[in-house]
Amino acid sequence: MSRTPAAPVDSRFVQRWSPRSFTGKPISAPELMSLFEAARWAPSTSNTQPWRFVYGLAGSPGFNAIFETLAPFNQGWARAASALIAILSAQQSVAPGTTEAKPSPHHAFDTGAAWMSLALQAESMGWRTHAMGGFNAEALRAQLGVPEGFAVHCVVAVGEQGPRENLPAALQEREAPNGRQALEAMVDEGRFTFKS
Repeated sequence: MSRTPAAPVDSRFVQRWSPRSFTGKPISAPELMSLFEAARWAPSTSNTQPWRFVYGLAGSPGFNAIFETLAPFNQGWARAASALIAILSAQQSVAPGTTEAKPSPHHAFDTGAAWMSLALQAESMGWRTHAMGGFNAEALRAQLGVPEGFAVHCVVAVGEQGPRENLPAALQEREAPNGRQALEAMVDEGRFTFKS
């Protein structure tokens, strides 16, 4: 898999990747708010904006609460992150101009757009992000007091990228940008002909 664009794109899309090595440099609350502000402007179905973020700065009770729910593998490197963010979404929404909450079938799709906005804003400010699926969702829900009706999607580590030598030996080899499938493997005109 290549990391060379097959068509002209803004360099931020190619430069963004998900390192595991962080320096532990603190991120300020105002800096973190800029990431959330970028996410706030993401598009969403009927402008329902279902995304929700619960964060903890390194050393805070919120950070520790999120950290404790991570899989041991992720705890091994995420402890050096500057912040941890739980990304959630409302599974029901009230569309503009209405008063009744209804199931929101696109809440996860919309929240993915907000996450990408957050990640690109972080890149533009010199921070890196790494989204993780390796965590105990029910434990996270309990730790953060997330009620029913909200989906728990992922945990994101935010930090300044550190040298690969900061990582356990087993992870140092993997600490590099990964490639992407060919464009033809994911784009079809007029008809679905993909093999998988």
